[in-house]
Amino acid sequence: MAREDSVKCLRCLLYALNLLFWLMALCVLGVAAWLRDYLNNVLTLTADTRLEEAAILTYSPVVHPVVIAVCCFLIIVAMVGYCGTLKCNLLLLSWYFGSLLVIFCVELASGVWTYEEPSVQRSDMISLKSRMPNYGLQRYQWLTHAWNSFQTEFKCCGVIYFTDWLEMTEMEWPPDSCCSDQYPGCARHAHHRDLSDLYQEGCGPKIYSFIRGTKQLQVLRFLGVSIGVAQILAMTLTLTLLWALYYDRKPPDPAPTDPVTHTHSHCPTEEPQKPGHMHSRPSEAWASAPLNGHAQFEMEQLS
Repeated sequence: MAREDSVKCLRCLLYALNLLFWLMALCVLGVAAWLRDYLNNVLTLTADTRLEEAAILTYSPVVHPVVIAVCCFLIIVAMVGYCGTLKCNLLLLSWYFGSLLVIFCVELASGVWTYEEPSVQRSDMISLKSRMPNYGLQRYQWLTHAWNSFQTEFKCCGVIYFTDWLEMTEMEWPPDSCCSDQYPGCARHAHHRDLSDLYQEGCGPKIYSFIRGTKQLQVLRFLGVSIGVAQILAMTLTLTLLWALYYDRKPPDPAPTDPVTHTHSHCPTEEPQKPGHMHSRPSEAWASAPLNGHAQFEMEQLS
C-alpha cells in the first residue's frame, strides 16, 4: 500500500513539473521574440561599432536559434514525460530523463556564455552619429525605419539630444518620430513653436542601457535558472519513479497448483491407469470378444 501511495505522489509531482515546463518554455519564447525585434533595430543602428559587438555578446545567447529550438524541444519532451508518467512506460520515462539531461547541459552552457559582461563605455555612444547622415536616403530605407522604430518605442530623439539631427544631417528639424504626439509635420511644428513636444532625451543612453541589460533579459535569465532547477527535480523524480516501478519490486512467489486440477483445466485427458490394470485389460478384452466359426466348431467336438 505504501508503494502505491509513493508512486501516485511521484506521478502527481511529475504532472505538475511538466505543466510548469510548458508554461516557462512559452514565456521564454514570447520574451525572446519581443527582444529580437528590438535587438534587430539596435544592431542596425550600431553596425560596425563596439556597441554592436557588446549587443551581440549580451543578447545573442538568449535569442539564438539553438536556444529557441531547445525551448520548442522542451515542450515536446514535457508531452512525452506526461505520457510516460501516465502509462508508467519504461521506454518513455528513460527517453524523458535523457532528453532533460541534454537540455540541461545546453542551458548550462548558454548561462555560462551570457555571464560575461560586455566591455562598453558611454563614450562609445558618440559613434552612433556616424549613421545619422544616411537617414532618409532612398537606399537606406532600412536604416530610416530602424531610427524611427527605436525613437518611437524608447521615446528618445537623436544620440545625445534632438539637435544631433540638425548637426549631422541637412535636415532643418528632427524626424516626426521624435514627437511625443506623432502626426505628419509634427516635428516642424514643434521646432518652430514648442520644443517641449519633442523627446528631450537622446537615444544613446537608451541603447547603452539596453546593451547593459534590460528587465526582459533579467526575466529570461530568471526563467532559465528556474527551468534548470525544475529539470534537476524532474530528473530526480523520474529516477525514483523508475526505481519504484521496475527495479525495487520483488518477484511474486509462485502459487502451488494441483497437478490433477491443472491437467483437467488446461488439457483434459484420460485418467491414469494403474500398472496392474494394464496387464488385465488384454485378457478381459479377449474373453469378451465374440467367437468366430472355427473356434465354435472345436468347442462342439470337445463337448
